[in-house]
Amino acid sequence: MSQLTKLSAIYLLLTSWVDKSQILMITLFRLYMAKIFFLAGLTKIKSFDTTLMLFEYEYNVPLIPFNVAAYLSTFAEILFPILLVLGLAGRFSAGALFVLNIVAAISYPDISPGGVNDHYFWGTMLLVLVMFGPGKLSVDAWLQKRFFSAI
Repeated sequence: MSQLTKLSAIYLLLTSWVDKSQILMITLFRLYMAKIFFLAGLTKIKSFDTTLMLFEYEYNVPLIPFNVAAYLSTFAEILFPILLVLGLAGRFSAGALFVLNIVAAISYPDISPGGVNDHYFWGTMLLVLVMFGPGKLSVDAWLQKRFFSAI
């Protein structure tokens, strides 16, 4: 066995934990992002008159009327986090929240630098979920294994 083969084997042994921890990381990303957006949705529902007022006078959502934007964002912030927790339509849900995150960041003109950083952080986590999917601990993975394993 050559030195390169030995070094490669040692390296693979030492880094194998990274592959195994992917399930945990993806699941934590899903749960964290679901919490952030779901709580925002609950806040909107709690006082929907205030939500409508904010969308009319504070947020500058492009292309759509303020009341439509308020209803759509509230709906998205309730539905997609639930799907994300389940890992059902995981990539689609993460993609929808990614777009919502961008719209939220550009629609509020008085966002602080810390708020912008939060949106960057959330966007990165959501992009990871879009690119890698909801992981092995998800309804999507179960459905794929159950019904599409031959493909």
